[in-house]
Amino acid sequence: MKMGMKLSGENATQLSRFLIVGTTTVGIDYVTYSLLLFLGASISPSKGIGFITGTVFAYFANRLWTFSAKGGIDRILKFLAVYGINLGVNVGLNKSVLILFGHENGMIVVAFLVATAASATLNFLGMKILVFKA
Repeated sequence: MKMGMKLSGENATQLSRFLIVGTTTVGIDYVTYSLLLFLGASISPSKGIGFITGTVFAYFANRLWTFSAKGGIDRILKFLAVYGINLGVNVGLNKSVLILFGHENGMIVVAFLVATAASATLNFLGMKILVFKA
């Protein structure tokens, strides 16, 4: 996205669709993460697996619906690079919040939301600017 670009027309549509896809992706991530924790898995692997599960959904939904882009190995590789970096951001922030504030009093949910907000922002920018640019 160019600096100073207004959020209207195609950009507004893409952002709206990205938010819908993103909300669904977060749901998939959170359900997977919670289920794995419930089954006794440790936090970071559970968070990573949840993120990856959401990522698979996000690629196809964003490619086909949000950005109406064709596939191709170059797009997949760029997408994987953006999401790979953001996997590290997501898992690292989640763990950092839990280290700083502990696991009590709903902090697992807070840590999840902090990590998700940061990686979602970076994911949209990466997809708009790098992966699915026109």
